[in-house]
Amino acid sequence: MTTPEAKDMLQRIVRALLASELNPTPERIRELINNYREVHPVSDADAEALARQFEMMHQVHMDVGSCLTDGLFEPWLDGRRASIDPYYWGRYKDLLVGKNFNNQVLSALDDVTDRVLELLENPEKPGPWDRRGMVVGHVQSGKTANYTGLVCKAADAGYKLIIVIAGIHNNLRNQTQQRIDEGFVGRDSAELAKKSGGGYVGVGRIDNRRRPVTFTTSTKDFNQATAESVGVSIRTLNEPAVLVIKKNSSTLKNLLKWLQEHNAAPGTKTIDVPMLLIDDEADNASINIRWGKDEVARINGQIRSLLNTFERSCYVGYTATPFANIFIDPDTDDEMFKGDLFPENFIVSLDPPTNYFGPTKVFLEDSEDFIRHIEDTEGDDNVPGLLPLRHKIDHTLTELPESMKKAIRCFVLVRATRLVRGDVTSHNSMLINASHFTGVQNRLRNEVHGYLDSLKNAARIRGALSFVETKNDPAIESLHTTWLEEYSRLGETWEEIYPRLHEALAPVKVVAVNSGSAGNLNYPEHERSGLNVIAVGGFSLSRGLTLEGLSISYFHRNSLMYDTLLQMGRWFGYRIGYEDLCRIWMTEEADGWYVHIAEAVEELRTDLRRMEQVGATPREFGLKVRSHPEMLLVTARNRMGSGKQLKVRIGLSNKFVETTTLRNIPAVLERNREAATRLADDLNQLGFTPDGAEEVGGGFLHRCAPPGPVLKFLEGFANDPASLLTEPAQIGEYISERVGAELGLWDVLVVGVKDAPEGRSRSVLMGREIICQQRTAGAKYIGDQRSIPVTNKQRVASRGVEKVGLTSVQISAATDEFDKEPEARARLQKGETPNYPDRIFREVRERPLLIVHSLELTHPEDASVIASDVVAWGISFPKTTVAEERVEYIVNEVWLQEFIRTNDELGDEDDDVE
Repeated sequence: MTTPEAKDMLQRIVRALLASELNPTPERIRELINNYREVHPVSDADAEALARQFEMMHQVHMDVGSCLTDGLFEPWLDGRRASIDPYYWGRYKDLLVGKNFNNQVLSALDDVTDRVLELLENPEKPGPWDRRGMVVGHVQSGKTANYTGLVCKAADAGYKLIIVIAGIHNNLRNQTQQRIDEGFVGRDSAELAKKSGGGYVGVGRIDNRRRPVTFTTSTKDFNQATAESVGVSIRTLNEPAVLVIKKNSSTLKNLLKWLQEHNAAPGTKTIDVPMLLIDDEADNASINIRWGKDEVARINGQIRSLLNTFERSCYVGYTATPFANIFIDPDTDDEMFKGDLFPENFIVSLDPPTNYFGPTKVFLEDSEDFIRHIEDTEGDDNVPGLLPLRHKIDHTLTELPESMKKAIRCFVLVRATRLVRGDVTSHNSMLINASHFTGVQNRLRNEVHGYLDSLKNAARIRGALSFVETKNDPAIESLHTTWLEEYSRLGETWEEIYPRLHEALAPVKVVAVNSGSAGNLNYPEHERSGLNVIAVGGFSLSRGLTLEGLSISYFHRNSLMYDTLLQMGRWFGYRIGYEDLCRIWMTEEADGWYVHIAEAVEELRTDLRRMEQVGATPREFGLKVRSHPEMLLVTARNRMGSGKQLKVRIGLSNKFVETTTLRNIPAVLERNREAATRLADDLNQLGFTPDGAEEVGGGFLHRCAPPGPVLKFLEGFANDPASLLTEPAQIGEYISERVGAELGLWDVLVVGVKDAPEGRSRSVLMGREIICQQRTAGAKYIGDQRSIPVTNKQRVASRGVEKVGLTSVQISAATDEFDKEPEARARLQKGETPNYPDRIFREVRERPLLIVHSLELTHPEDASVIASDVVAWGISFPKTTVAEERVEYIVNEVWLQEFIRTNDELGDEDDDVE
């Protein structure tokens, strides 16, 4: 029988031995484990589980990412290396070794933190200076580990004060302080504040000869009176000082006052010590629209005042959403670059390790493995919904939706499976984010607790019986059915899982995480036994807060904002040894938005990599972000409630647009069919006959057609106002400006279905009969039958359509280039074929591609046919080779109300941001 002590000691020994080996083989890992099993005996199953854990850990790789600079900085780090004692970095690196970071990842982290440090200024450089930059990471990908490493290296190099601004919520600030305590301070700051000496934590257990000063604790934000009671000036400290503060105007005001009154040089209001300010979640408190523009401006101004208080300062904003407010908030491009927090000196993009469980993997590559759709919460005219997306503050829960019960059962099965796999002391968490009202969250917590108790009672009472003897127990049978549906193909058997159900369920507790509850997620307190928790909350769970061992997520929210959605994705991160067990419940519409956002973010990261190759600057990348189609949504959200039309200028170079919503009015549908007929006639007159076209699936392709027929088609097409990017006037303007350059010849694709069930609608589209593609209308159709959103994901074209018309050489060039990207390389290393996104084929396209569809649209509830022979279209634009004038789109209040405003616009009732 394995004891936790034996397993822990064996793990420590093998980890230490592997630390000196670059790429240990699976055989070598098992050899080392077997060599020490006699001294520290563990079972065969635990030994194999340990071997798999180390095997996965040492397969992980990480690149250093990409970087844009203004070209003005002077390299200084190599010239000072001999004089820098890497004390703080050295012990932090040792801490990461103990956390199973392998040599490959540590080496990349060392390189990228060196890169960022050098892009800061040399702290020993005399005279006034300031540098401003940004680091773009991924949600839950290790940004905190990255900037903790930067804090350590900056302290080693000579920065005397380091300020970390950690979001707008107390729980996130407290969690960040705990991590800074662990990785840099080395002592429990909460205990230090009690004058009890403070126990050593993290790096302090490795080496405690030097002690950084902290003016904040893991339970208390900056307090002026407390800082004054310390009675020391930052200028006189021998060791660096660190503060972890909340992004809050009162906190910033008090900090500024203390710094200027107690730390400035005599007769001045400035401080002559080098200061580094790290702004974690740099986009937050600026795009969140429940904060008025005055409040946003106040915080922004206070951060700038903080920087200006120091004669030598550096600002580094960390974000996972490169559409950050610093690029888009000002009304003009010129304003964007003036004296704000724009990262004018550098932008660094971090590549995650290859084992990162992120948006690309979850939503673009393997969504069928992980995503489950919520379809049972809304109710109808006769039966009220159990937990509708839009509900009132006094909403009463009578019982849990079946989808949530299944998610809870999956969490129980994950815990049991991890026990079978040997993960006895690991943390296990489930997230339920289904309301922005504290009261509803607390009522939901009670319902979840009740359902969990019913499962616990069944497992406890029936635990001594065989599964055959419990066959009629509904709770046990529901767990078995869920296992068959979700986990029966993963390797473990029900005979292994069933005996562990009671052990899996017994320690699980349900906690409400909001300002109105006493619950907390104190993982460090359960370091040896593991915390097993179902966390029910709202916005407090939505940004920055890490749920350790998160495997099951139930996300039932209706925000449409790219940054809010990504940050609400607490399920992103690292799931070593249990990634295959993870499941995420959300609506199909939310799934579609995540797909859209994941694609948009990856597109910008690719742009940044390519801009690095040609020596582009942060300013040029800022303009690239500003012209992205996503800015329609972001800018509209920022200006919501302005009561006026908004003009947004968008670039269409290398972009794909399509009619995602179609007008459901007979005269309009007929007009659009006539536009397609005229397109066929115009092409036919120019020699592009239907019979002469290339066969493509159930449709056909014309190559190298002139632009005239395309422009006439767009001009005659009646667009739905909800499909804002496909406004014919704006698209036509963009094309007309380029008909003499790259848009002078077009490929025209008519999409049809080769084989379809009998009864599917047929259409005579552009001179030939085709079988219509079938699409289901989105749920919004039920509320407004004048418009038909094409699926909840608002997607018309199928994946891979933008590859049509390319040569084999172009396709190979696109896929070869994509194979160099981190996610693709990770799949190739496993012997898997990457999922090639359409954007890579757009990159090599020389001619634009017009895609014409004929659709059969069905009702979202009963699958009855709403309309057939419905014409839709999309365009894949190649990269422009001429100076791009962005196209001006007008966003009006009607569009804002219909497509942007949601319950989440006010944030959560449980926000603790005062």
